[in-house]
Amino acid sequence: MIVDVHTHVWQSPDQLGQLTLGDVRTARLRSARAVDRPVYRQIPAADASNHWAEVSCVDKAFVLGFKSRYLRAEIPNHYVANYVQQHPQKLIGFAGIDPTEPDAAREVRIARDQLQLRGITISPAHQDFHPSDSRAMRVYETAEALGMPIVVHAGSPFTHDSKMEFGRPFLMDEVARTFPKLRIIIAQLGQPWVDETIILIGKHPNVFADVSGLLKRHWQAYNALVAAYQEGVIDKLLFGSDYPYTNAEDCIEALYSINQIAHGTNLPIIPREALRGIVERDTLALLGLQ
Repeated sequence: MIVDVHTHVWQSPDQLGQLTLGDVRTARLRSARAVDRPVYRQIPAADASNHWAEVSCVDKAFVLGFKSRYLRAEIPNHYVANYVQQHPQKLIGFAGIDPTEPDAAREVRIARDQLQLRGITISPAHQDFHPSDSRAMRVYETAEALGMPIVVHAGSPFTHDSKMEFGRPFLMDEVARTFPKLRIIIAQLGQPWVDETIILIGKHPNVFADVSGLLKRHWQAYNALVAAYQEGVIDKLLFGSDYPYTNAEDCIEALYSINQIAHGTNLPIIPREALRGIVERDTLALLGLQ
């Protein structure tokens, strides 16, 4: 079974607030005087109809909500819930929870009991909180009690206001020690702190990482996967596409082609069985979502 653990859906890019999900670059404009300003690439459509068309090549897809009052972003949980309920055989919804909100732990229960969402998503760097903040710890406690996995966006790509110091994957170590039954997925292998993530997932049985967002950057993906294989934790990596910025079909092709970088060199390669393991991982069992 192929499970895509990292896809996004939204009604409008306006719901992203200041969160651009990686589509910002800085261009230098040359005229009478040089001016630096951010230039935004068009954010792709990610409404329900487009999303459904793109998940046809996988057996299951996680659909991630998101909320950050700090960046004024919200992909509403009820929108995610309404969409996944139309296709319950394939889609699994994750609620966007902002631990800085006073009723965040209660929102986790509402997401599970009323909206039938199966997991939650957070991003300390984009929500302005330390991962072991007492407010967040209450959210983790509730999620663990309800058997809801957590997808953690380390932060990259960052907005101007994102707090990089809160995005470091090693900061989740205390969380994993405190809540050993809580299933945690570090999104995008914790990029740019891939080495920290590799150590973290090797240390804790219920901490995993997804490869979303990496596979469109072949050299970075190759180095990350080699490091995970050599460290003996490649079996802790889960497949994710990061739709709408890429799609599952292209990511699977990129994953199986990753060793082409090493062709004709003495660089190490990753066995094909290990790559197949990422694509065909029994993800639902690992995360308690059977």
